Amino acid sequence: MNAIYDDGSLGEGYARRRRPDPRIAAAILAALGDARSVVNVGAGAGSYEPTDRTVQAVEPSETMIAQRSTEAAPCLQASAEALPFEDKSFDAAMAVLTIHHWSDWRAGLREMRRVARQRVVLLTFDVEASDFWLTRDYFPALAELDRRIMPKLGDMAAEMGAFEAAPLFVPHDCVDGFLGAYWRRPEVYLDPVARRSMSSFARIDVADGLARLARDVESGAWAERYADLLQRDALDVGYRLLRWEL
Repeated sequence: MNAIYDDGSLGEGYARRRRPDPRIAAAILAALGDARSVVNVGAGAGSYEPTDRTVQAVEPSETMIAQRSTEAAPCLQASAEALPFEDKSFDAAMAVLTIHHWSDWRAGLREMRRVARQRVVLLTFDVEASDFWLTRDYFPALAELDRRIMPKLGDMAAEMGAFEAAPLFVPHDCVDGFLGAYWRRPEVYLDPVARRSMSSFARIDVADGLARLARDVESGAWAERYADLLQRDALDVGYRLLRWEL
């Protein structure tokens, strides 16, 4: 697993911006079902770890581990590709918006399947299902990056077998600051502190897109162009919650 959040200031303040949204947390808990013990792979600062069951976190980044609450689950510094556990050690293995950081996603998924007895739950992004205005109209390099780094759902099915997939609708007031969270709040993308919690921005040249977005927000062109979004409470940006029964 690539500990990208140890690079420079990218991971700094991550825990303040990447707080769990209760609606997303509820969807993840539902997918975990009756699992009483869970390993959270690529756990970061601890968002979405269940508090009503036994959890073991795994995270490669020292920066992220340092931001975990003292009340968070115990965390081992290790990678998804080599989980330090015996076979079938947990009822379930979960991973939330992390698979694109793994150096070998196939090995990581195989490891999750190896250590889980009942199910594997993965929150990821489906590039083929997304038509997000941010990447389409302002940062096409982000869309191209996603096409390179995000595993396709069909490829994951070929590796792991059939899964249940559900779209994760992002609420307009989402409190978790991932890339698609501010689909109705474009001004937030202009905030450099907010962008530090979105790893993709660190991998592209953002100057042109930011300048165009700033002009459109200030002039009102953005609100006019995307007026239909301002009437919506939630949006399917392309996030998918996948569940494998073992």
